[in-house]
Amino acid sequence: MKKHNSFSKVYEALSWASSFLTSRGRDANAGELLLKHFMDMDRSRLLANLHLEVPEDVKEQFVESVYDHARGVPVQHIIGFEEFYGRVFQVNKEVLIPRPETEELVYHALNKISGLFKEERAVSLADVGTGSGAIAITMKLENPRLDITGMDIAEESLAVARENADRLGAVVSFLQGDLLGPFITQGRKLDIVLSNPPYIPVGDEADMSEVVTAHEPHRALFAGVDGLDFYRRFMEELPKVLNEKALVGFEVGAGQGTAVQNLLQQTFPQGQTEIQYDINGKDRMVFAILGNRD
Repeated sequence: MKKHNSFSKVYEALSWASSFLTSRGRDANAGELLLKHFMDMDRSRLLANLHLEVPEDVKEQFVESVYDHARGVPVQHIIGFEEFYGRVFQVNKEVLIPRPETEELVYHALNKISGLFKEERAVSLADVGTGSGAIAITMKLENPRLDITGMDIAEESLAVARENADRLGAVVSFLQGDLLGPFITQGRKLDIVLSNPPYIPVGDEADMSEVVTAHEPHRALFAGVDGLDFYRRFMEELPKVLNEKALVGFEVGAGQGTAVQNLLQQTFPQGQTEIQYDINGKDRMVFAILGNRD
C-alpha cells in the first residue's frame, strides 16, 4: 500500500485514504469528506482540482484525521459538524449525529402539518430527545409559525442544540426534562409531538460499529430488550399533553413500524395511524393524526 507521505496531489491523497480506510473496514468515502474540510472546498471544487498540490499543513491534518477515523472516531466528530436538511449542525460526543432517515421524518411531518393545521394560529410542537436540535431547528426554519420546544434529558445535549439554534437563527425554546414530564407538570398542551427516541435493542450493541457505540451517547441509542421502551412510555404520557386535534410522529428502527403503530392505535383508538417508508423501502416513521382536519 502507498505510504501516506508519498502523495502530493489531491487525487493521490484520496486514493491513499480510500485504500487505507477500506483495509481497516471503514467507509472509503470518508477520506473525501475529510479532505474537503481541510482544503476548505466543496465537492465539485475538490474534484475539479484533483491535480492540485496538497499543502504540507493540510496533508498533516488530513493524514492524522484519516488515522483517527480508522481507529473509530466518527468523521463528524473530527470535522465538528454534519449537514441536515441543507444546513450545517455542530455535533460532538454528547449528541446523536443526525441521519438522513430523520430528514425524512421532518419532510413528512411538514407536509402533514400543512394539511392538518390550516387556521392562522400558532401551533405548538415538542421535539422530544432533541439532541443537536436538528428536528426542532429545522421545523422552525421551514415553518416559522410553529411554536417549538426542544426537550432533552441531558443538559450537555441542550448546550449543543442552543448553540445550533443561535447560529442558524432559529427561535426555539429548549427545556431539560425526561420525555414529556415537564409539560405534564406544567399542564401545558401540545398540537404536535415529534421524536427520534432511542430504539436499538440492547442486545444489538455487540454487532454494531464502534464508530457508533464508542462515540455516540448510549442514552440516545438503546431502549431495552426489544428497543420499544421509550414508545411504551410515550403511550402513557401523550394522552396527558395532546390537544384534541394533534399530530404524533416517531422515527423507528427498521422492522419496528407495526409494533409502534399498534401501540399508537391502542392508545388513540379514534386516531388515524400510518407507517411511512423511507427512500430505501424500510419502515422508518410512524404517524398518528388525532381529531378532525380543518
